[in-house]
Amino acid sequence: MTTPDIQWYPGHISKAEKQLAEQLKLVDVVLEVRDARIPLSTHHPQVPQWVGSKSRVLIINRVDTILPPLRDRWHLWFQRQGETPYFTNAQDGTGIKAISKAAKEAGIALNQRRLDRGMRPRAVRAVVIGFPNVGKSALINRLVGRRVVESARRAGVTKQLRWVRISDELELLDAPGVIPSKLEDQDAALKLAICDDIGEAAYDNQRVASAFVDMVKEIEAMGTAWMPPEALRSRYKLDPLPMTGEDYLHNFAESRYEGDVERAARQILNDFRKGLLGQIPLELPPE
Repeated sequence: MTTPDIQWYPGHISKAEKQLAEQLKLVDVVLEVRDARIPLSTHHPQVPQWVGSKSRVLIINRVDTILPPLRDRWHLWFQRQGETPYFTNAQDGTGIKAISKAAKEAGIALNQRRLDRGMRPRAVRAVVIGFPNVGKSALINRLVGRRVVESARRAGVTKQLRWVRISDELELLDAPGVIPSKLEDQDAALKLAICDDIGEAAYDNQRVASAFVDMVKEIEAMGTAWMPPEALRSRYKLDPLPMTGEDYLHNFAESRYEGDVERAARQILNDFRKGLLGQIPLELPPE
């Protein structure tokens, strides 16, 4: 039996993308937000098209979910691609001042051109874009210094576009999470599901939890610098090494939940999402 692909493209995202295309004409700077656990899988393929000739600020949010050596390695990798990543934790405010400064600096050239034409300077207009649940709204609240948009750790909270004035120098457009209409890369789709960056209706918890265990084993095999050692064994007292992810899930269900595999899958996924398994990445920079 073939497992159905993971696909999720709710109506509010389709509508928001059409509105975003119109609003982008008014924008000077694009703030692209990605998830530090999966910074490659949370890159939307249409971003270059949306950005065009505008300035772009690359934000890797949830930096608290990965270990510092991995953050440094990602920083070096992005620099080699000709990009400057800004690492943030929108929950506690880490890195927020640097984002505000980068966005304002991107508008300096804009206002110089306006002055050269005899026009008055105006606030820089920036848009915050990224996949669902990567922390865009929390980032905006931090930039403003108060709660102005709804924020929660689940996909699909923001459903409409909204302008938010940060200061006399900066205005932000908060947009719903955007996601490709078809997820061609199913490995990336699994990572989005594990990180809760797409809606739960799109996937099977047991399949996703099994895939998560397999990914953890693979990254653990690459070295201890990238994640806490024996993360699963430490928490569940069950060694995943001799088992497949599916076998591990069933053994965990038998030992903890009287064979309730669905409950076991939800437990593992929720523990990861809450950080209870430690700082576990699902992607490493390509060699």
